[in-house]
Amino acid sequence: MAFEDYKTKESVVIVYTGDGKGKTSASLGLVTRALGNNWNVAFVQFIKYWGVGEHIFLRNIQDLYDDQLFFFKGGKGFYQAGELSEKHISEAQHKSAAKDTFEVAMKCATSGKYNLVICDEINNAVHDGLLKQQDLKRLIEQKNSKTSLCLTGRNFPKDLVQKVDILTNMTKEKHHFDDKFLANRGIDF
Repeated sequence: MAFEDYKTKESVVIVYTGDGKGKTSASLGLVTRALGNNWNVAFVQFIKYWGVGEHIFLRNIQDLYDDQLFFFKGGKGFYQAGELSEKHISEAQHKSAAKDTFEVAMKCATSGKYNLVICDEINNAVHDGLLKQQDLKRLIEQKNSKTSLCLTGRNFPKDLVQKVDILTNMTKEKHHFDDKFLANRGIDF
């Protein structure tokens, strides 16, 4: 097929999933590319609520991009992750935060205001039962036709794969966490 036989899509649904590192980092690359093309971008965070590097960066550049960049941090931390879980946050609080964050994501994705909406860690929220798979399906199906959507996190539902345009599975070959080393600031968060 010749190059001129290819066509472009008005928007795409992108998924970064898998057990390897780099899903959020890849989505931040999309933020950079989109802002560089003068797009309006919404970055909606579902799990990480503590001060990770990407949150600090997004907050710091928000003033530079005025209404072009919207950042919302709605998660309550790791859920059912053993020692990494926040012990003082109940299941009901986690579910409530996920639902509220989903409503923000849905509003951004359907508004027509944003060229790109990133839902960071939404796949984890669905897999952990904080949101329903039907919610994720509804987000994909009801997004504005001109809005590209990026969904990150482990365990993207297999029966929704046919609804996405690009799916990258980040595969872990080796990670120092397996050798009982904690995550490194600036590299892992």
